[in-house]
Amino acid sequence: MAHRKAGGSTQLGRDSNPKYLGVKIAGGAKAKAGAIIIKQRGTKFRAGENVKRAKDDSLFALKEGTVEFHDKRVTKYDGNVIRAKYVRVV
Repeated sequence: MAHRKAGGSTQLGRDSNPKYLGVKIAGGAKAKAGAIIIKQRGTKFRAGENVKRAKDDSLFALKEGTVEFHDKRVTKYDGNVIRAKYVRVV
């Protein structure tokens, strides 16, 4: 007979789908109003001028213009000073 007798079930095969996070529009590139600039989990990048943060922490452009990335020194509530990354559209 040419059949399997006792093939067990595998423990593999439960990988999740990719979430496609990251920078979608690079610095210096043009962005239209409403275009998603960054998809992220948490706030690795913060919203600067003409940029707003969506409910899922994505950053999108409010106006048409050029995307710029810059750092800013920010004092946190506990007194620590960090360099926060900001995105703006000019």
